Amino acid sequence: MHCLETAVQAAEIALELPVEKRKRVVWRLDGGAGSEKELHWLVERGYQIVAKGINHNRAVALSKQVKRWDAYGEDWLGEVPAPTDYARPVRVFVKRKRKKDGSLHYSYYVTTLSFPSKQIFQTFYDARGGAEVEQFRNDKSGLGLEARRKRSYFGQKVYILLTDLAHNLLSDFYHQALVGTIFDGYGPKRIVRDLFHHPGLLVFENDLLQRIDLLSLKQNADDLLKCLKRYG
Repeated sequence: MHCLETAVQAAEIALELPVEKRKRVVWRLDGGAGSEKELHWLVERGYQIVAKGINHNRAVALSKQVKRWDAYGEDWLGEVPAPTDYARPVRVFVKRKRKKDGSLHYSYYVTTLSFPSKQIFQTFYDARGGAEVEQFRNDKSGLGLEARRKRSYFGQKVYILLTDLAHNLLSDFYHQALVGTIFDGYGPKRIVRDLFHHPGLLVFENDLLQRIDLLSLKQNADDLLKCLKRYG
């Protein structure tokens, strides 16, 4: 919540986002992104939001205004009027969840987008990025980020940047070559360990890759060769 505005402004510069383009950009934020102040700030800058509120007391108060609860898996969803003026039309949803001890926990969400139902909104919110799982944890196990350390600050910084580059290359290879194949469920660790260590030979002519020969006795050689042809 302390770096949201700085991050958004940096994104505006990096992505060249003038005001007229911001209405096509959606920020999906969990409760750690900040208070109502930050949400108002995003809306005022012209962005769309799908955000979770941080104020638990407000969530409880809003739950008392819900006139109809609809099931969403093991939880329940309701809709209420906006508690404050966002200067633009917004929809506010409240989620009711039963905890393991039997008590009820409430949370609320704010969006400037239009959804056909409360359930579709919640599904869209739940699909927000999970960098702590998708990148950081996978990079630690698959690319050895946690196992390698440089004593020099700049050395460590370069190593992290190289790891990011490797992450992006692996991600591109996965989406271009592995999706829809028997390797569809492979993460970075299995790609590096089981696929990239496959014995083979690369044949170049005039600095251009002409042929790939894989050890046929190795498991999945034929399937991997098909993936490499797709990627080429």
